[in-house]
Amino acid sequence: MAEHDTNEPTKNQQADDYRGSVHLPQTTFPMKASLPEREPKTAAFWEEHRIYEKAVAQNAGREKFVLHDGPPYANGHIHNGHILNKVLKDMVVKYMNMSGRQCEFIPGWDCHGLPIELKTEEQLGSKKREMDKVAIRRACRAYAEKFIDIQRNEFKRMGILARWDEPYLTMNYAYEADIVRELAKVVRGGYLKRGKKPVYWCTKDHTALAEAEVEYEDHVSPSIHVAFPLISDLPGGRLPGKKAGLVIWTTTPWTLPANLAICVHPEVTYLAYDLKGRVLVVAQDLLTAFLTEIAPDELAVREVEVGNTSADAVQKPSLSVAALKDPTRILCYFKGSELEGLKYRHVLNGRENPVICGDHVTTDSGTGLVHTAPGHGAEDYDVGRKYGLDVLSPVDAHGRYTDEAGDELKGMSITDANPVIIQKLVDLGVLLSDPKATISHSYPCCWRCKKPVIFRATPQWFISMAHNNLRQRALDEVEKVTWIPQWGHNRIHGMLEARPDWCISRQRAWGVPIPVFYCEKCDEPVIDADIMEKAADLFEKESADAWFAHPAEDFLGEGFKCPKCGHAHFRKESDILDVWFDSGTSFAAVAEREKNLGLPVDLYLEGADQHRGWFHSTLLLALMSHGKSPYKSVLTHGFVVDGQGRKMSKSLGNFVLPEKTLKDMGAEILRLWVASADYRDDIRLSPKILASMGESYRKIRNTFRFALGNLFDFDPKKDAVSEDKMRLVDRWALAKMREAAAKIRRAYESYDFHVVFHTAVDLCAVDLSAVYFDVLKDRLYTAGKNSPERRSAQTALHSILMDLLRLLAPMTSFTAEEAYACLPHKEAESVFLTGMPEGEIREGDAELLNRFEALFAVRSEVQKALEASRREKVIGSSLEAAVTVAAPEAVLKLLEAEKDHLCEFFIVSGVTLAKAPEGQEAASVTVRRAPGAKCPRCWTYSEAIDETHPVCPKCARALNDSFNK
Repeated sequence: MAEHDTNEPTKNQQADDYRGSVHLPQTTFPMKASLPEREPKTAAFWEEHRIYEKAVAQNAGREKFVLHDGPPYANGHIHNGHILNKVLKDMVVKYMNMSGRQCEFIPGWDCHGLPIELKTEEQLGSKKREMDKVAIRRACRAYAEKFIDIQRNEFKRMGILARWDEPYLTMNYAYEADIVRELAKVVRGGYLKRGKKPVYWCTKDHTALAEAEVEYEDHVSPSIHVAFPLISDLPGGRLPGKKAGLVIWTTTPWTLPANLAICVHPEVTYLAYDLKGRVLVVAQDLLTAFLTEIAPDELAVREVEVGNTSADAVQKPSLSVAALKDPTRILCYFKGSELEGLKYRHVLNGRENPVICGDHVTTDSGTGLVHTAPGHGAEDYDVGRKYGLDVLSPVDAHGRYTDEAGDELKGMSITDANPVIIQKLVDLGVLLSDPKATISHSYPCCWRCKKPVIFRATPQWFISMAHNNLRQRALDEVEKVTWIPQWGHNRIHGMLEARPDWCISRQRAWGVPIPVFYCEKCDEPVIDADIMEKAADLFEKESADAWFAHPAEDFLGEGFKCPKCGHAHFRKESDILDVWFDSGTSFAAVAEREKNLGLPVDLYLEGADQHRGWFHSTLLLALMSHGKSPYKSVLTHGFVVDGQGRKMSKSLGNFVLPEKTLKDMGAEILRLWVASADYRDDIRLSPKILASMGESYRKIRNTFRFALGNLFDFDPKKDAVSEDKMRLVDRWALAKMREAAAKIRRAYESYDFHVVFHTAVDLCAVDLSAVYFDVLKDRLYTAGKNSPERRSAQTALHSILMDLLRLLAPMTSFTAEEAYACLPHKEAESVFLTGMPEGEIREGDAELLNRFEALFAVRSEVQKALEASRREKVIGSSLEAAVTVAAPEAVLKLLEAEKDHLCEFFIVSGVTLAKAPEGQEAASVTVRRAPGAKCPRCWTYSEAIDETHPVCPKCARALNDSFNK
């Protein structure tokens, strides 16, 4: 040993001499990702070489998979919710095409509607007053086109592959025509009705709203109790000569001028209570709650025993409850049905109104008597129809009272009217509660302007949910659809079950007109499907602007007369269609028309808000025109929230701006974020989460780089080794890869993208980088260039790398393409044209994996022992060690079968095997310094090294093989 030590400087010199014989990694795939700089070049490569089109074309004639893109709104830049949605779709499309199915991805945009119109009006300013509707609509179209281009480029930057050159737009002439053709089918089916019904109304934007355009926010409203005096005597001759007051509770005093009835539940018990000489009628179950609010001095607190009241109880538990001080103040009882038909006087206008019955009345809150204004509430309207009540709505589009509200309120906004009405009730002596009382509750607000909305009855066009049993047919169809996750079924089922008729008319300019005409003489609407079809043909040539540019005669034809009165002059409907009708017809305008799509669609994939939006509207329209659902499966994802699960908002400052992430980290990190999250819940996003995605990304990238670096001189056609002739550990790695591939493919098929992510990261970081690559390095670097053992390792590496690149291409698209471009001897133009690995586990894989599980358990014990020896300064690197492994007989047999490769496996210079003593169940390891000298080429220690043998026998063979070849 001493002699060898004196030669150490010579050995160092020799190490330099041997460096050229070591096969160190070589690759153009850099360690530093520099994603913000490289990704745009990759995206440009995809576009220039039309990789998406080639991926779809190579599957022509094969099984189709149809994913229909729900259109985002063409207004503003994309946000993290857009990124979440489009990346999920992109992963589905890429996987389906790579797995051999033809999957066309035709992106779309929703182009009509109020937000674009308002933004356009804002930009036009005073010019708008000089413009007709056609000119305004053209300005709206230009605004939408601008943001379609912006969003399209932003989606491309995210690595989304799609038919970007030919998207579908709801403002395309042909699409606008198809919207009207679908409306004609609705008319032919008898579903379209016109009526004056209460709808959600935005007083700021002056239009009706769809349910999907309403959000619920916390809102503070007045909370008042009002006594309406009965004109009739109480039922059954009870309390003769005494006049009573019917007590209602409301949070909308402004609706009181529209009150036409008070509703009670026929089966609820009501009572007459003497409150300081005034007889008031409330529900029996709500008396205590009512008095707590109005006259708490009428109540006393008493203790009531609860729970264990047995005689041997040490202390009987009790509860403090409110009780009437004087129960004799309850004068009489009666059922709600006995109150039906009684008359009361309206306190504000003196009208005589009836008491009516309705099953919607509850005793959960209030008084059990419901102020009923059919013009301002859906349930009020429904019950009012049964009793023949008018639909009074004395409020205009701006939220101001009309003549019908009376001179005192005429022209006043309903917001300003609340305190005025409350004071009037005080002055009349009918307000029972504190005039300043308020309640904080969830209240419907406009999703655009965020202002509270009102229910307002106006003449509108509706699709009847009752006609032809549409509601039940929709519920039946829901049962045939696969909902992912399953809770989506309950969500849309509940919404369909409770939804009112669909109001499809809007009072704006930018949208598809409703091709209906009105007789100038009798005002009868002309609703004719054939006329609508004729309008659609004209729209397809000129756009829907034709409705405003052409006279009625161009649509009706010469000589058309009113079917009711015979008059020949008509005016056109000014309302446009709800934008949910626009997007809802995409199944017909896009999926049914495109040759690579078709109905029913395999998958709709959108956010959870679409259960009351696009999933909802498209299902109803498809049922009316095609008699069945347009989709087989619906996948729903949650919303993007911050790292603490809070809604992102400007006030909280918890936004993560996509443009900043793209600039600082790259699109690949956002793609990994999408893949890593379980979309079934809300998806958290924060700088910390993105940083963790960066760590996961580096593990994947480093795995690619190691494999590429060691394949620089490998040609699979010439150098590959058949699996049966490969080293056992290489066969194990292939089996491990197949196991992971099978799991990843199952995850793709079931849309469990987070399983794809975690399986891939674990495989790269643990099984490959930390174990297999560690074992391989010596063989790859120091074995003979063309030796069977090195080619065995390279064959396994090439197979693993190709499988990984293909499996991860839908997720880490930029990096998979970049790595594939650096692969020597590649056969395809793009990784997206290489197909998916089979992912089929072979016979014998399970036995091999189990075998190595036992071997890796021993390796783990070896590593622990080596680490302990390092701490004790016995060794430095693991190659300075020789180990003795004492193992039970079963494990010993496995080790002996691999004894020629155990030094490589344990990364030591010597291994001695021994049988463990009886009773020892696990392997034990003893570490000593390896004898001999350090090989200047591979750094292992060998006793065979001397003056005439400067390298270890293993390196001598490698050098000899290289020299001879």
